[in-house]
Amino acid sequence: MQVQWWGVIPFAIMLATIAVAPLVPATRELWERQRVQLQVSLLLGLPVAIWFLAASEGQAVVHALVEYGQFIMLLLALFVVSGGIFLAGDIRATPRVNTAFLAVGSVLASFIGTTGAAMLLIRPLLNTNAERVHRVHTVVFTIFIVANTGGLLTPLGDPPLFLGMLRGVPFTWTFNLFPEWLFVNLVLLATYYGLDHRLWRSEPKEARQRDTTRVEPLRVHGAIHFLYLAMIVLSVAFAPSVDVQAIEEGHATWYQWIPWREIIMLSVSMASFFTGPRTARFRDNRFTWGPIQEVAAIFIGIFLTMIPALRYLAQVAPELPLNRLTFFYFTGGLSAVLDNAPTYLTFFEMAQQLGGEPSVAEVWEPFLVSISLGAVFFGAVTYIGNGPNFMVKAVADSAGVTMPSFGGYVVLAFRYLVPVLVAMSLIFISGVGWAQIAGWVLTGLLLLRALRSLVMKPRQETRVEDAS
Repeated sequence: MQVQWWGVIPFAIMLATIAVAPLVPATRELWERQRVQLQVSLLLGLPVAIWFLAASEGQAVVHALVEYGQFIMLLLALFVVSGGIFLAGDIRATPRVNTAFLAVGSVLASFIGTTGAAMLLIRPLLNTNAERVHRVHTVVFTIFIVANTGGLLTPLGDPPLFLGMLRGVPFTWTFNLFPEWLFVNLVLLATYYGLDHRLWRSEPKEARQRDTTRVEPLRVHGAIHFLYLAMIVLSVAFAPSVDVQAIEEGHATWYQWIPWREIIMLSVSMASFFTGPRTARFRDNRFTWGPIQEVAAIFIGIFLTMIPALRYLAQVAPELPLNRLTFFYFTGGLSAVLDNAPTYLTFFEMAQQLGGEPSVAEVWEPFLVSISLGAVFFGAVTYIGNGPNFMVKAVADSAGVTMPSFGGYVVLAFRYLVPVLVAMSLIFISGVGWAQIAGWVLTGLLLLRALRSLVMKPRQETRVEDAS
């Protein structure tokens, strides 16, 4: 089935609604209701589903719904389990402490997943910074680092890499991306430290005094939930789910019809919800279902309207000028707005058709490197690029942090994240001497910007939120 350009319109409207509705005074309050978000998603998504069903393309709809179910079940499980863990105490929210939080998150993300790491750390970060006025930048960099760029080293880290493993990429292959992972995360951490240092010095005197006097040793409440978290990670790594391809081809066994992975995650979620200290979940973490309801309502529309958008992309792909850099930027640019998992899969399958040696899972390895880097790193450029992004935003909103709008967040991403990714691509992907030199020069300028933040005279009115 051929999809014309106008097939992308529902997806474009979905993106525009997410971006504009929270900004317009007449629709802001209405859009914050999960019921309205679900209605908009279904209004745009159901006609697409009916269109493909009527065109005998029902398998595309089934694939989208199965992937949506797997996506939401993983986010739900990690959301519920992490909601039972509370890091009690209140240490000083200094730039060194906040940067250490993000550095730990960048490592955890590769081994318990970006969603798990983000949900585990966002509440302690918010609690630690509760006395501070300037908190938005910390949540934004949590999305950059913990919810995205940190998850590059294993297939457990980010959904695109997990899809690659299912299609033959060895589990340990992603360890080869360590230099790119280290470069991006170190530069982002340096940038954050400089920014947070400047904003820390511009905090009102009363806020800094509160933060200094309200100090308690850290201790963990609800430690049993770490066991549940490990069970979820193991289920993602080893438990099978519904094998849609085998079902479509007509040779699926009864075993392949059962979503074992999701059953395990749902069971673990229920066990987590009903065990452990209730005070940690409901009093300390102020646990509510709102954030996961918002993600579920919005992403059903994204997954459905994305069907013709991805089909149209696959049609025009042969006409695209594909090389190492363009694979990185095409995969990355579309991952920012199409959700990075299906975008990774589209370019992965496209690269398989091009051949080349040495290959990994029938993909020329330099192309696979570019596709993997683009999908993981650029998922941080918008709220919808990767599943945890919206969840971190929703948790922060519910904790009283007024997060940037969709467009405001993109502005911050282009200010702080995208230049780092450009420098990384010039150094590690371009393969051209002058481009590598340009990349190192750009890196130097970025580090000088961070250093300048350390020595700048503090200004009381400094606000990173102004960019939104």
